[in-house]
Amino acid sequence: MGGMVVLGVVCHALLFSILKKVADRSKNAVLMSFWRHLRTPSFLFLPVLILTIALPLVRGAPAPGGAGHPALDFPEIVRQVLGIVMTVAISWMVIKSTSVIEDAVLARFDVGVSDNLQASKIKTQLQMFKKVVIFIMAVFALALVLMNFEKVRQLGTTILASAGVIGIIVGFAAQRTIAALLAGIQIAITQPFRIDDVLFVENEWGRVEEITLTYVVVRIWDLRRLVLPMSYFLEKPFQNWTRTSADLLGTVFLYTDYTVPVAAVRKELHRVLKSSPLWDKKVWNLQVTDTTDRSLELRALMSASDVSSMWDLRCEVRERLVGFIQRKHPEWLPKLREELVPRRKGRGKTHFLNGR
Repeated sequence: MGGMVVLGVVCHALLFSILKKVADRSKNAVLMSFWRHLRTPSFLFLPVLILTIALPLVRGAPAPGGAGHPALDFPEIVRQVLGIVMTVAISWMVIKSTSVIEDAVLARFDVGVSDNLQASKIKTQLQMFKKVVIFIMAVFALALVLMNFEKVRQLGTTILASAGVIGIIVGFAAQRTIAALLAGIQIAITQPFRIDDVLFVENEWGRVEEITLTYVVVRIWDLRRLVLPMSYFLEKPFQNWTRTSADLLGTVFLYTDYTVPVAAVRKELHRVLKSSPLWDKKVWNLQVTDTTDRSLELRALMSASDVSSMWDLRCEVRERLVGFIQRKHPEWLPKLREELVPRRKGRGKTHFLNGR
């Protein structure tokens, strides 16, 4: 039996050594992923497989007590142990195979580009698929391992006999966990958001960094992490700024005096946008959106290819428009006016009325 284990280790080393050389020579990402993810679980699988095949050749060994003692069914004990190890090894390989599939699919997409909606969709589906497979294989492997022990099977029968009471207790204890799992599966299918989507949630905006079966991690713009349960996205509204496309419209508000020529500010806005690489050259406008007793409210509208570019573009436009008014036309800034009027006879020459 020791020779079978050595044979399995040698076969594993030889097989994966050849695979590594082929992967390095061909620069094949799938072969490299296969070598990286399946090398360790196959180190357990191959020796066990060879032992399982060779086990029928091994006969029962005599009991250590000599005559008068029953023969020890050594191959049956080994067969049971090998069955447990084989179950663990196969489950481990299936779980690792999902990473190989993920690498093979993602090799065809670039998640790093700004407009990566299709790649993010595929990546989200693959990650959810991996988590579902891991969960199912872990439960399946645990069940198969426990079925190898007679006492555990008897205990299971006893538990099933009182399933009514236990089912109620487990149902109340795990209802929130089960609801979160079902919500995760529903979101994986419908995909209201994906990995790297920009969400506005809980008065914060950030990118979806991680999606699990029970919670979502949103990376806030200031590098904080907002962790939300899956059920949150089924019960409360949220904004997805990149649901169908990554481009966005942004606004900048200015407050000026009534004497401002709006056309001149509009012309300056267009000049600023044309000189900025952040503008995607799709949408721009400047309008008077409100009036107060002291100033006009001007709204500059602009578009950008993604949320990060939009934030920087808004800051740039705001700074340059304010600088334009300060340098060349400071009289357009908001003013507080006072009016001088003659006083009544005998009370002096003038007095101040309330300004506007």
